[in-house]
Amino acid sequence: MDRQDDFERGVANRRAVLGDEWVDQSLAGTTQFNADFQDLVTRHAWLDIWGRPGLDVVTRRLLVLGMTMAAARWEEFELHCKATVRAGVPLEKIRETLMQGAIYCGVPAANTAFKITTKILRDEGRLPPAAPLTAGVRAAMHHTFSTPQLRVALQGQGTPVLLSHALGADLHLWDGLAAALADGHEVLRYDHRGHGGSAVPGGPCTQDDLVDDAARLIREWGRGPVVFVGISMGGMVAQGLAVRHPELLRGVVIAHSSARYPDEVRAMWAQRIAAIEQGGLAAIADATMERWFTPAFRAAQPELVERTRQTLLRTDPAGYIACGRAVAAVDWLDRLAEIKTPALVIAGTQDAGAPPAMSEAIAARIAGAELRLLEAAHIGVAEQPQAFAQAVREFIAGRCR
Repeated sequence: MDRQDDFERGVANRRAVLGDEWVDQSLAGTTQFNADFQDLVTRHAWLDIWGRPGLDVVTRRLLVLGMTMAAARWEEFELHCKATVRAGVPLEKIRETLMQGAIYCGVPAANTAFKITTKILRDEGRLPPAAPLTAGVRAAMHHTFSTPQLRVALQGQGTPVLLSHALGADLHLWDGLAAALADGHEVLRYDHRGHGGSAVPGGPCTQDDLVDDAARLIREWGRGPVVFVGISMGGMVAQGLAVRHPELLRGVVIAHSSARYPDEVRAMWAQRIAAIEQGGLAAIADATMERWFTPAFRAAQPELVERTRQTLLRTDPAGYIACGRAVAAVDWLDRLAEIKTPALVIAGTQDAGAPPAMSEAIAARIAGAELRLLEAAHIGVAEQPQAFAQAVREFIAGRCR
């Protein structure tokens, strides 16, 4: 047919949202009794509403989940939830919709919605890994008593290990590594100031401020000396701790980091900060994901990349800018020779943000430092989690006792 009527246009939207199998079954099962109703729903719901330009399709999908959850329309909820999962909507967005519903629809409704969604994810082969809340496994969440207050997560028993994340991330960047190390290590991770659940102090921030935050956290924890694992900005903090507070450390891991930027890179940082001041973190989000992850990884793990992107977008712009200026001004290079703490340096072979040459320069200046290369871009702990964890474990076992 050269032209479609409103019913056919509605059917096209219905197929795009729910899939051919369900729509074919629904249309084929129509009788003289309910044909007018199916025609009404197809034209008005699926064309007039789903075809409106005011909201994108993902938002409409999530709204339907919340509304059917509130009305306890579980057959409709299951139908739309399965279609939403199959459409590739990030699981974080689905989860957060259900979490919002726990407040506005009630805990019993959220409990049912989570059960239905979990079954769908299992049937579709997309159920995320287990995350038991049992004693010894669950990460306990706290805040420091000292200020600015930092949010921390603690789990496991054994050798104390402290994890420090990248600019624009939060402590959840370490979920996998923390769980992997918790058997045999007491693992503490934290949100840098201006990130995640930590405070956002006013005014500028320096490298010394970030190092002092980590030092007081170790002292407040009372488990030092620790093995300090830092990635990107966290790796800069690791260098500063090893220079200024070696008594707090039994070893440092400096991953995907830099000790000093050339002038042209500092100019790029100034441009990035100016873009955020004008357009918020959305102005740099896509470019950051391209810099953090290889193209192959972005194609293979879109949900993890989107989850990381959303974390960046939730970061307080003022906190990002303050820490970003500290990162741009990093200058530990000439003091690295002072470091006597055992050190492991990790680099990504495809890291454009901190090319291997930067890690080589760090390792060359720290006596006895070991250099490991991973087939990854800037966030090797996500792209190569097993290799990253193995490198850290071997370093701790061999040099940090």
